[in-house]
Amino acid sequence: MALFCAVLGAEQKAPKEQPPAKEQAPPEEDETLQPKKEYAFNPLQAEKEVKTGQFYLKKGSYLAAANRFQEATKWNPGYAEAYFWWGEAEEKLKESKTAREAWSKFLELAPEDKRAEEVKKRLAAHH
Repeated sequence: MALFCAVLGAEQKAPKEQPPAKEQAPPEEDETLQPKKEYAFNPLQAEKEVKTGQFYLKKGSYLAAANRFQEATKWNPGYAEAYFWWGEAEEKLKESKTAREAWSKFLELAPEDKRAEEVKKRLAAHH
């Protein structure tokens, strides 16, 4: 025990010099740094992702929002709401192709939704 304490004490007395930490903000929602996820049907997680995405959208963080909405579609591929909002975020990012794909999937899943006509008009405008 005394040896253990002596070793601990020695470490505390001689701290290693560490290079100064660089001031770098972490990327807001960089998926390339995330470990690969296994997705299983999880509608509650999908709903949570959409709510977080809507928060980012209101804040003007369109890329973060788009990532959250895309994430929601992975947790629940039949969640029309996620596709609608994903299209919104991608449009803000000027990503017309991805916005069209998301909105097309929204229409496929929810053709009777009250926003369907508006989405159809917007799809026509993006061609």
